Amino acid sequence: MSSTPPPIRPLLADAQWLAHRYDPGHDAFHFRSVARALHAAAPFLTDEHLGEDAPLVLRRADAMAAAPAAAPIHFLFHSAYCCSTLLAAAFDAPGVAMGLKEPVLLNDLIGWRHRGGRGPDVARVLDESLRLLARPFAPGEAVVVKPSNIVNPLIPAIMGLRPQARALLLHAPLDAYLASIARKGMWGRLWVRDLFGKLLREGMLAPLGIAPDQYLGLTDIQVAAAGWLAQQHQFQALARQFGARVATLDSETLVARPQEALAALARLFGLTLDEGGIAAIVDGPVFARDAKNGAAFAPGQRAQDARRGIDLHGEEVAKVAHWARVLADNAGIAMTLPNPLSG
Repeated sequence: MSSTPPPIRPLLADAQWLAHRYDPGHDAFHFRSVARALHAAAPFLTDEHLGEDAPLVLRRADAMAAAPAAAPIHFLFHSAYCCSTLLAAAFDAPGVAMGLKEPVLLNDLIGWRHRGGRGPDVARVLDESLRLLARPFAPGEAVVVKPSNIVNPLIPAIMGLRPQARALLLHAPLDAYLASIARKGMWGRLWVRDLFGKLLREGMLAPLGIAPDQYLGLTDIQVAAAGWLAQQHQFQALARQFGARVATLDSETLVARPQEALAALARLFGLTLDEGGIAAIVDGPVFARDAKNGAAFAPGQRAQDARRGIDLHGEEVAKVAHWARVLADNAGIAMTLPNPLSG
């Protein structure tokens, strides 16, 4: 006997069925059943954190024919190691918004483009993917998506496809970013080299003026600085291009003044979060634990960790930061971005 497949329309009306992957070879979306509690607990929406249940696979045409109307959608774009996961978790606010932390679906589209996907085809599926992601758990909620930073080359397309969307461009100050990479050891250094290769493929390193024959001579921390500069250059251009639709924020300001930052971001996104709701988020578990691994943070631990990175790698970080600022001056890259998030 064959089982009857579930009706697609009510299934896609349920946000528990997360649009998880896109397979261009079969032109199909993969959906995973992800309860809201798992959204809150998982640092990223990857298979590692979602378990091993088999996905529900739907042809793209069938999925889009059954997809409900999209809810309001906004974005937390970032340049990594800047408290972006923490901020996305803060928007798990039932009745107001839900946050999506690095949905792999968007990574698939940038990977498809790198493998030769045609621009119009990628744009069409990107538009449909944004519609599938904009399905909140409760009526009246907005969806706040924090893509992986490897998706950043698609930001102009995303903002163009969603003219009502607003976005935050979140980054760490240069010295803090370099110290964070340094103290993560080998894995942090491998990660920045992988990012460097992706930025190179996108042409985002060209404004820095580093000759290709110099790439292999760069230290790991110089590679990290070059990646930071390339993303800072992009964020600067995006802030100018999209004006009031985009605000910028650095992680040090977020950590120092979280209630002010959340209030201003709620206003940018048009969310109804009052002072009491914001205070509950800031004083609750989201800001009291490491967003990546769930470990509890002691008071002042974030600042202590940052200082430890500077203490251990201060000389290297200082020299590379000076080198990076010379590159920035030559390329017209601002250390402080325009359109700061404010009330």
